Amino acid sequence: MNVMMLLEMAHAGYGDRVALVSGDERFTYGELFAAAAGAGSLLRESGAKHAALLDVSSPALPVMLFASGWAGMPFVPLNYRLTGDELDALLARVEPAHLVRGEEDRERFLSRARAGGDPEEWGMDPEEIAVLLFTSGTTGAPKAAVLRHKHLVSYILGSVEFGAAGEDEATLVSVPPYHIAGIAATLSSIYAGRRIVQLPSFDPEGWLELARRERVTHAFVVPTMLSRIVDVLEGAGSAELPALRALAYGGGKMPQPVIERAMKLFPETDFTNAYGLTETSSTISVLTPEDHRAAAAGEEPQERRRLVSVGRPLPTVEVEIRDAEGAPVPAGERGEIHVRGEQVSGEYLGRGPALTDDGWFPTRDAGSLDEEGYLFLEGRSDDVIVRGGENMSPGEIEDVLLEHPAVADCAVVGVPDEEWGEAVAAAVVAREPVEPEALRALVKERLRSSRVPQRIVFRDELPYNETGKLLRRVVRADLAGEA
Repeated sequence: MNVMMLLEMAHAGYGDRVALVSGDERFTYGELFAAAAGAGSLLRESGAKHAALLDVSSPALPVMLFASGWAGMPFVPLNYRLTGDELDALLARVEPAHLVRGEEDRERFLSRARAGGDPEEWGMDPEEIAVLLFTSGTTGAPKAAVLRHKHLVSYILGSVEFGAAGEDEATLVSVPPYHIAGIAATLSSIYAGRRIVQLPSFDPEGWLELARRERVTHAFVVPTMLSRIVDVLEGAGSAELPALRALAYGGGKMPQPVIERAMKLFPETDFTNAYGLTETSSTISVLTPEDHRAAAAGEEPQERRRLVSVGRPLPTVEVEIRDAEGAPVPAGERGEIHVRGEQVSGEYLGRGPALTDDGWFPTRDAGSLDEEGYLFLEGRSDDVIVRGGENMSPGEIEDVLLEHPAVADCAVVGVPDEEWGEAVAAAVVAREPVEPEALRALVKERLRSSRVPQRIVFRDELPYNETGKLLRRVVRADLAGEA
């Protein structure tokens, strides 16, 4: 197994089809294959041990991803939003590396790649490292998640049908190269034969304009992106994207009001919620378009609640919810999500696999499974609020607050409290003025008094990172400082 196998099959099956559109640049599958060959020769001749990319989305992403597989070295996309010192620290961990950094390096690299080369055959050892992705490092120094060729190829073969896309199909990729979704979108689109349209820097107006111009049929966004797109379309009857057949989202919890508004604005579009992690080579569970429609039309609260679930596990993946002692819990009970399957790596460079003895990966995500096997996310395991010995999920309180029509966004955290150990606090982004007591009354009505936020503050926006994940630690520090 080698990711180059996926591009070789595409090249042989539909080499003249356009594979990539990035600004004014276009590559056919044949041209992408030739560029990977040229770049593979360049990487081998460089004497480097890693191929590192520090850039926005561009043709350098697929070329370098496949070329590194051809050259037999890990591909390492880096977060261009980090400080100089942070990047230097990461680069020191992958030396010697062939680094492509910024526009000038990119153009030089692509020019030399297009000049061609005659690299040796790529290796087919499934245990070789294909990609190293550094985690965000929210609780310490970033860890380098190891994705071997067997993990990525297993994910693609198990979830994508070869050559299934029509020549008119195009997928809009707006997540950055260092996000697992950017890697997965590249591999899956190429294997399916779907044209990739890159948006280097996301903004909702630019996303809509590019989707219309390129007649995009498929797209992936994180929840904050979809929320901003929906906000831009406020007051419109529809999104006016008749070509858009499928819109997938993931990378964070989707507020129910946002997805309900989006489904009305995109009435002809199939929505899919895809949940996965870097350590699992992307998606492990999916809420299908049929699930979305059934939940939206459901009459029972349990049916409608599934609209904010992440669906059911892929057939190739097992999911269990376990308690603090590692024992499986019954349906409906909260615990830590564990996953197992061929695509699951759960390995970090220099640390080895973080798997249990029986091959399960503890994700550190909290969640629950309902009676029908639908998976619900409830934040990170360490986000639990412990008030007077009672464990509370911030997610369930946030879901209730978001039911109020005046609440656009919210985050619930635990803050120090002398009497209870922790108190419930909420940061709220409001669409219109609303009294804190009205929000407290709603939580008390839906849940119980112990879950009512003791402290509610209003903010213009909440802190998210560039891939749409709420920076809950920043919210906690902010609210802990409030009088």
